[in-house]
Amino acid sequence: MHPMLKPALRRAWRGRNTVQFGVTPAHAVTLGPMDIATGSFLELLDGTRGMPLLREEARALDLSDRHVDILVARLAAAGLLDDPEAGGPEAAALRRRAEVLDRQRSDAASLSVVHPSPGGGLRRLAARGAMRVQVRGAGRVGAVIASVLSASGVGHVDVLDGGRTEPWDVAPGGLPASAVGERRDVSARQLVRRSAVGGPRRTAGADGATGARPAEEAPLSLVVLAPRDGLSVYAPEPDASASWIASGTPHLYAGVIEATGVVGPLVLPGGTGCAGCLALHRADRDPQWPRMLAQWKSGRRRAAVPACDLGLATAVAGLAAAHALCFLDGELPASTGARWEAALPLLEWRTERLGPHVNCACGAGGQTEGELTSTSGAARDTMAG
Repeated sequence: MHPMLKPALRRAWRGRNTVQFGVTPAHAVTLGPMDIATGSFLELLDGTRGMPLLREEARALDLSDRHVDILVARLAAAGLLDDPEAGGPEAAALRRRAEVLDRQRSDAASLSVVHPSPGGGLRRLAARGAMRVQVRGAGRVGAVIASVLSASGVGHVDVLDGGRTEPWDVAPGGLPASAVGERRDVSARQLVRRSAVGGPRRTAGADGATGARPAEEAPLSLVVLAPRDGLSVYAPEPDASASWIASGTPHLYAGVIEATGVVGPLVLPGGTGCAGCLALHRADRDPQWPRMLAQWKSGRRRAAVPACDLGLATAVAGLAAAHALCFLDGELPASTGARWEAALPLLEWRTERLGPHVNCACGAGGQTEGELTSTSGAARDTMAG
């Protein structure tokens, strides 16, 4: 082990004998008591020395071997240490691709803060390369989500949509102005390729040989539904997600409708509320909801251009992509079984829990709280594994 204090966390003395690692309350850790000699020793934890050399140099500071071992153990237990050689073979392979890792150093630094074990951040970053995400929709929201996921190291990002790119589909980080008039799906896939870091991911076969694995053979890790028609996100059609419920495929909704941004829910089939649960809950609260929804879906639209503000669409796409990456990295984001909404002009984000409905065919409503936790944990472990 070559201990290294996580570079992403700024360090400051809170007083004469206490050191704080990190600035923000979410990830800051204080450690003490700490004397001047021990503080000087911290400068040696830069990943270039193994424990024998660290003990040797600590003696010059009048620090005993036992003091060094206890300090390193405390730092490791607090999640403050990294190891430039940890993370397993996938992380080692990523380190050898210097041009790729340079593009993703900020992502790796962020993951090292969130996942405290040595090499844990880089291991998760490397694991993204084997994942496949399908984004349904290539408008101002969906195209940006696809490009962010690709640039964040997700190995296979499929984009599905129909029609041709309209001028109002263009967005920074999304479809460029040169794509106007071209097929949306073709333009979106080109965007994904331009955004990707490195070349195509390669996987090892049963005989140890390596070869490019076709994207269509990789199982879907997540589906992101970001249709250009925001009504399909605000009031998703249960039948449209039936195949994902049946196959156990996690899916996340994101979009903009009438100057209102929506992120979530992230649906874990059999564990959290789905589109069918949402429809049933709404009908319970408002008996007129199904009648109005049928009119909105079947009636002739007065305007073909969606009320999708560029700033709001970009914010929704960024938040949705961050939630998707959080899930792919093995955690359950706040959109799990919940919906986040923000409306112009104030843009105050609010959240609404969307629990399972006992009458929904998805079956999530029949579970106990303990079973729900177990199901969610299993999904998280599968993604992290």
